[in-house]
Amino acid sequence: MDKLVSLAKRRGFVFQSSEVYGGLGSVWDYGPLGVALKRNIKDRWWNSLVQARDDIEGLDAAILMHPKVWEASGHVSGFTDPLVDCRTCKARFRADKLADARCPQKPSKAPGEHSTCDLTEPRQFNLMFKTFMGPMEESASVIYLRPETAQGIYVNYLNVLNSSRQAIPFGIAQIGKAFRNEITPGNFIFRTREFEQMEMQFFVKPGSDEEWFEQWRTIRMAWHLSLGLNPDKLRWHQHGAGELAHYAKAAYDIEYEFPFGWQEIEGIHNRTDFDLSRHQEASGKKLEYFEQATNSRFLPYVVETSAGADRVTLTVMADAYREETVEGETRVVMGFAPQVAPIKAAVLPLMKKDGQPELALELYHDLRAKIPTFYDDGGAIGRRYRRQDEVGTPWCITIDHETATQRSVTIRHRDTMTQDRVGLDQVKGWLLERLG
Repeated sequence: MDKLVSLAKRRGFVFQSSEVYGGLGSVWDYGPLGVALKRNIKDRWWNSLVQARDDIEGLDAAILMHPKVWEASGHVSGFTDPLVDCRTCKARFRADKLADARCPQKPSKAPGEHSTCDLTEPRQFNLMFKTFMGPMEESASVIYLRPETAQGIYVNYLNVLNSSRQAIPFGIAQIGKAFRNEITPGNFIFRTREFEQMEMQFFVKPGSDEEWFEQWRTIRMAWHLSLGLNPDKLRWHQHGAGELAHYAKAAYDIEYEFPFGWQEIEGIHNRTDFDLSRHQEASGKKLEYFEQATNSRFLPYVVETSAGADRVTLTVMADAYREETVEGETRVVMGFAPQVAPIKAAVLPLMKKDGQPELALELYHDLRAKIPTFYDDGGAIGRRYRRQDEVGTPWCITIDHETATQRSVTIRHRDTMTQDRVGLDQVKGWLLERLG
């Protein structure tokens, strides 16, 4: 993880937020390559659910919502973690996760080790960020930054259903920011206080929910594999009776084996009609669905798929990172699948003479109109290849002395380091064919 975090900063994937002021705890900024990688992942998620299917609609609900939304959903009263403090070092921990509760101000007998913290009794800590709407900081103007995007989907369920002329079963998908005042965030961009969710709520007829739940489990695992992730590092974790959320009939997590252990990257939940029934009761508005075929009304059940865009981005980065020994030197490679790589190709003139830079720039501008492409003419060609390996560029296109006479280039493959000779006017088609 230390190597990955270092590379992420050095190559422009992720920076610490407000770093010039010492940084802000567990808040991160995405640099040029990081924002491109994350955007590619979000686009693949959106395309697979909204554009490739005719039974899912898109939504972008507001971050700020009526406070009663969070009262009805149970977040105001129940969205809490148990918090404890160390009386000596003043550090804070979740009471259910105390593995790191070692006090630096209480050395133990063994050199370099520390005694367990002297902890207070647990108290409940609400994870929602609170702010104020309007000119006065009064209780009447208290409002929350949303801790999840799902509630924006539930309160818009009928609006989307009626305006899109959909019918049950159908889904609503959304990508958006959420905020949680985590007690112990960490592990780089895995657990942060500001993050982005990719959530889809699929509304089904009660009785068909278990079948749809299994269908969505299969679909979502296949999507993660399509990102090029190592299948040996992915697994299912079923929530037992003691783990199930109060709203869930069944829940599975897709977990990935990070350097810091197996962790959730997406959850699939059968939420029954809990959310719609709570909002129907609290708002006084009927949210039932009328099924013409049976002349009956019912509150739909919901099968939810919920993934963190930041977590999936970290997963793709961790899975891609590798080190190889080539001719006695260490080669660092980010082995991204070409479809998610932030840069697809690099154009490199072998020398700064004989018209090579001019031909390279012409090709670069032609490719860049459709394919994310990088131009680099600085330093030895081997060093330029290594730089592109570190940022995960699948193909390097070298303009050499034969390009002007034979109208051809060499294309180097990142993973095998082998090279193909391709006609200059065929390069774009060659790349587009491999990008699908």
